[in-house]
Amino acid sequence: MSLEYNFQHIHILLVEDNVYVRRILDSVLRQLTVGGVTTAINGVDAIEQLKSSGAGVAGGSRFDIIISDMVMAPIDGLLLLKWVRESRDSPNRFMPFIMMSGAADDINVQKARDQGINEFLAKPFSAVAVCERLLQLIDQPRQFVATTAYFGPDRHRRREGHQADDRRETTEDDATVVYSSDRVVRPKEPDQVYYFRLPNRLREKAGGAGAKGKGSLPVQALDEADGTLQRNAFEFHDWAQDYLSMMSRICDKALELPEEKRRKAFEKINEIAHELRGQGGTFGYPLITSVGKMLYGITGFACSMDDMAIRIVKAHIDVMRVVFRDQVSGDGGEIGRELIKTLIRAIRQEQLGGSVAE
Repeated sequence: MSLEYNFQHIHILLVEDNVYVRRILDSVLRQLTVGGVTTAINGVDAIEQLKSSGAGVAGGSRFDIIISDMVMAPIDGLLLLKWVRESRDSPNRFMPFIMMSGAADDINVQKARDQGINEFLAKPFSAVAVCERLLQLIDQPRQFVATTAYFGPDRHRRREGHQADDRRETTEDDATVVYSSDRVVRPKEPDQVYYFRLPNRLREKAGGAGAKGKGSLPVQALDEADGTLQRNAFEFHDWAQDYLSMMSRICDKALELPEEKRRKAFEKINEIAHELRGQGGTFGYPLITSVGKMLYGITGFACSMDDMAIRIVKAHIDVMRVVFRDQVSGDGGEIGRELIKTLIRAIRQEQLGGSVAE
């Protein structure tokens, strides 16, 4: 008989600046039997809650896990993670940390790993993906590694006969093994390595103390969490339409400004594109994720901000409006492929200043 977990004794700090996504993910976590979910609107809010979470609490904090978006202002997920791992005010420098982002490119995942994440959750996400990250924390906890340059979970999962930080090969005889979290000790010499191997408190809280093998959640919990995402697809439709209207207004106002004063407009468009890229697939519109990713890529730092660039942004907006108007769900099949081709043709036409042949 397989081990069945229950997360009712686990408390998660959820950090997400998008109020809509924050509410939906809160609901998904509760459907996955998580007993406590506290939300924060950005890194600043999260740090304040973490500072106050340790007062009189055994183990340093009432929170067991942090799930945080990466892109936020004024303090983003990476700075929050750095504070958790390095600050003397952190209630638990070993706190399991799951980073979320719609920009799940290799470079961003690597940045998060180098700062000390435990797991990475790419947007768009499914209920199964959220569940899998939680189960990874419980069933495959990473030992912590401390060197002069790094403190955080081992960037290679422990394997039989091999425990090493991925930046160097370190044998058991080379390292100092620590079994307590009471005091975080950092090496003073470059060739020193400390391994922290701590009790698996999450597994105990999930009801797996003393049991062997990996556990799972009840199928019903996953079905209910999946149903939450499906039901909220209608709200996403309205929320995304508002974002498209906002981008359209930003474009119109930007055209009235000289090119050198359009930076804030393009930064806002890039921010909205990031949100759409991250959420489309979660709510059944992977084409929105694809087009959002394209728009995010062409509106980043040092992008062109001339009139042609604005017209290209508008072409992306037009395609996304068609997706919602015609309710093109899934990959869209032939319609979806044709929409992407139409967008690419529109971009080429703008860039060439004329018509583009099929």
